[in-house]
Amino acid sequence: MAEMITLTGADGFGFAAYHASAVGTRKGGVIVIQEIFGIDRHVRADVERWASLGYDAIAPSLYDRREPGFTAEHDPAGLQAGVAHARATPTDQALGDIAACRDFLNLHGEKVCVVGYCYGGSLAWLSAGKVDGISAASSYYGSMVAANAALTPRCPTIVHLGRTDQGIKADEVDAAVHAHHAHVPVYIYEDAGHGFNNESPERYNVAAATLARQRTLDLFDKA
Repeated sequence: MAEMITLTGADGFGFAAYHASAVGTRKGGVIVIQEIFGIDRHVRADVERWASLGYDAIAPSLYDRREPGFTAEHDPAGLQAGVAHARATPTDQALGDIAACRDFLNLHGEKVCVVGYCYGGSLAWLSAGKVDGISAASSYYGSMVAANAALTPRCPTIVHLGRTDQGIKADEVDAAVHAHHAHVPVYIYEDAGHGFNNESPERYNVAAATLARQRTLDLFDKA
């Protein structure tokens, strides 16, 4: 069963999170970090997908201090609103909410992994290097990865990029990450653009999404 719950951030603020319990034998927990569009149908579907794979999964609503329950369509107005919220949300605040999700999932001492997309891809990379108690991290097309490539992940971490992404130069991110961390896999999907995991018709790339999800599942299962 999936539902919205309320967690308390490091600053005492109660924020919403979409939670789905693991189906079958529980492997651990997964924190799903949103794109800039909030906890929309695509994020909820991803939470439910991870739950179906045996992980207790949760997605924090990171803009709740600015606009509780915010979601936006993938159109120019939604993009503008989502970017404004992302830019106005302090990184440490977002990481604090991710840590609160970690604590919620870690009640039984099991592993907690992080996967994030777009805005969340950047936060997944930052979580790997700054949030204690994360067992593995999978970062999808995060625009801040290159600028933070010197940050050392504290857990096994992988990066996914689309070759045709117009906003993120895959080779530049690959070079930046490997200049500091030769062991971190950076996967570039040749026919995929930005948001290729998102199942909206204009962005979804079935082959890339399927392969990236399998690589992420393998990483989490081994963590």
